[in-house]
Amino acid sequence: MLNNDNKPALPLAGIRVLDFSRVLAGPWCAMVLGDFGADVIKVEHPGRGDDTRDWGLRVGQTETTYFNSVNRNKRSICLDLQTGEGQRIARELVKESDVVVHNFKLGGAEKLGLGYDVLAAINPKLVYCAISGYDRTGPEAARPGYDLVVQGEAGLMALNGEADQPPLKFGVAAVDLFTGMYSAQAVLAALYERTTTGRGRRIEMALFDCGLMITAYYGLEALLLEHDPPRYGNAHPSIVPYGVFDAADGPIVITVGNNPQFVRFCEAIGRPDLAADERFKTNLGRSSNREVLLPEIRGELARRKRAELLAAIGAAGIPCGEVLGLHEALTSGRATSMGLVTKQAHPVAGHVDVLAPPYRFDGERLPVRTAPPVLGADTGVVLGELGISAEEISRLKADRVV
Repeated sequence: MLNNDNKPALPLAGIRVLDFSRVLAGPWCAMVLGDFGADVIKVEHPGRGDDTRDWGLRVGQTETTYFNSVNRNKRSICLDLQTGEGQRIARELVKESDVVVHNFKLGGAEKLGLGYDVLAAINPKLVYCAISGYDRTGPEAARPGYDLVVQGEAGLMALNGEADQPPLKFGVAAVDLFTGMYSAQAVLAALYERTTTGRGRRIEMALFDCGLMITAYYGLEALLLEHDPPRYGNAHPSIVPYGVFDAADGPIVITVGNNPQFVRFCEAIGRPDLAADERFKTNLGRSSNREVLLPEIRGELARRKRAELLAAIGAAGIPCGEVLGLHEALTSGRATSMGLVTKQAHPVAGHVDVLAPPYRFDGERLPVRTAPPVLGADTGVVLGELGISAEEISRLKADRVV
């Protein structure tokens, strides 16, 4: 489907999202919806804005690398929700919105006059997504939700890292990010259902719930074993050889997924004798004898350079690759040729790096329509769309409502 510019139409064009959330899980959910074409209005405190405007490295005057990672394709307005006028304007925005996303503490939305019952009465078609740390109906409902805490409580740290090292957190806030994605999926499902029912939904998402879900196969192993499965670091718990190995000039990833691949892998590294060994002919055998097999493989790999190994192993049809530094990966030909890193105009910094959405529709990557916004950049425009006059906006600014 094409729009009037002969470009692929955005799937959520015409949908408006009111994003009251802060930090990561909620903003990530709203950004996903913005990537799909929704008009996302990010509501921020007039003085400080989103907490993440003060996290990471400074970009311009009101943005940071952390904030920019989760707020592309949004408009920013400043609104003091602690004031009666601010709350009234927020409810006026709800009338014109399809989705609300928030992560207020338990009871916080209700205190601001933004609880589900109030907003659903104003707009019965509203999809209302509330994100919290824990089940809002359970005994821990009032506890604040923090990614690192949930990584510990959900067992994620216990499955991460090397066996002889303490539990380790993920390099990024994985629970927050997955919760944001799960939340976006739930919103999309509710919007689809609304096309037949004409009514919205109340969605409640909890970080702990999502954190427990992403234990995935490790979680089911723990239940079957009735104790924690061992940690293997960069190796695979079930497949051998599968993991990170050191070549003479740096680390590489090798993933041998089945028995025919193992035969070809052994030939590629000049060790067909390993494939002929009865102990290593099946993956179950290789896994149970990994302490014997892996030193032999590591010794062979350590004598050769990465380029040579990757060429030989790749030619044998074995998935493999370099282990790159983060900056190296982001500036690689692979990333740049696919348009995954974009430069967007910025009123202070001149330009700012913004990651592109990963989605492709009809062969086209969905665009970065707008860079992460300067704090309150769109307040006047959005309030004007509500029919509020320029004089009234000036008064609201003078009263620090906006």
